[in-house]
Parts: sequence; C-alpha cells; structure tokens
Amino acid sequence: MNIPPLQQHYKEKVVPALTKKLGYTNLHQVPRLEKIVVTSCMGKAADRKVAVEDAVNEIQKITGQRPSTTFSKKAVANFKLRENEVLGARVTLRGARMWEFLYRFINVTAPNIRDFRGISSKSFDGRGNYACGIQEQSIFPEIEIDQIKRPIGFDLIFVTSAPTDAEGRALLMELGMPFRDMKKANEEPAAV
Repeated sequence: MNIPPLQQHYKEKVVPALTKKLGYTNLHQVPRLEKIVVTSCMGKAADRKVAVEDAVNEIQKITGQRPSTTFSKKAVANFKLRENEVLGARVTLRGARMWEFLYRFINVTAPNIRDFRGISSKSFDGRGNYACGIQEQSIFPEIEIDQIKRPIGFDLIFVTSAPTDAEGRALLMELGMPFRDMKKANEEPAAV
C-alpha cells in the first residue's frame, strides 16, 4: 500500500520539527491531522433539491468520495424551508484520501484562487481546528469549467488533535498551508 507523499512528509519532517519547536517530550503529544470535512449548503437556491444534487456531484469529483446529504432541522418560513428538507452535502475525509486532498489543496487548488496571496490564518476555533471557505468550485482542477451549472461554495474544516490554536497553526504551517501573513501566524494568540 502506497503512503501519500504528504503523510510521509508528516512522519519524516513535520513530527521532528514540531517536537523540537514546541518542546514535546513524547511523540504522541505531536498534533496530527485527524480529518478534513468538506461541506456545502444550498440555503437560498430556488431549486434546492437540484442544487444539492449538483453539489453532491461536484464534491464527489473534488474529493473522490460520495458525500452524504444534510437536512434541515426545523422549518423557517422566511427561507421557504421545510423541516427535514434536503439542504446540503457533506463528506468527511480520513486516511489516504485526506492526505491526498490536502496535498492537492496546498499545491494545486489554493494557488488557482484569483489574486492569491495566501489564506487567512485567523479562522481557528480555539481548539486547534481550522476552517476556510471556498467561493466557487472552478478553482479545483477536477472540475471542468464548461460543465459548471451554478457556482457552488464550500467550507473546508481541518480537524487536528492540537489542544491550542498555536499548535494547530504550527502543524498546518509545517505541512505547507499557504497562510497569508506568516508573522501573525507565528505569534501566540492573545489570552481572552
């Protein structure tokens, strides 16, 4: 079984670098990437059911894994939304697919963003997990631009085992995540 190149890089380079940088005494303390969650929601689409099918197909092309559909929990009259109506799609990537997706995102997809200067390093949740939004699917090389029916936005959530944002940020930076402002990314977050 082939080990994805980024996973090999994590084992050989990132773990020793983080151990030295953050002063870990045990290898199991080193943060690791646990999963990547790709979600899309079609809340405002007039033809929501067809839009969700399009989102499912696009996410499957991008990730290589069939996503599950998500449903509304309650009815909201202002959004013309009924309870248990199909609302979006979600897929959770783990293992080799996760490492391959992250490698493609860092090296191919993110640089395809128009006027790309890096992604924001401010979207950490306080527990070492990072989220970013993608406005449309055309930046992914798996998507044929001629075949796009509608622009579909995605949320990418990178779930790590890091207990703090600083450790999660250090992990993602060592993996090659192209953060916009590296000076701010290296700083410790202010205490609240």
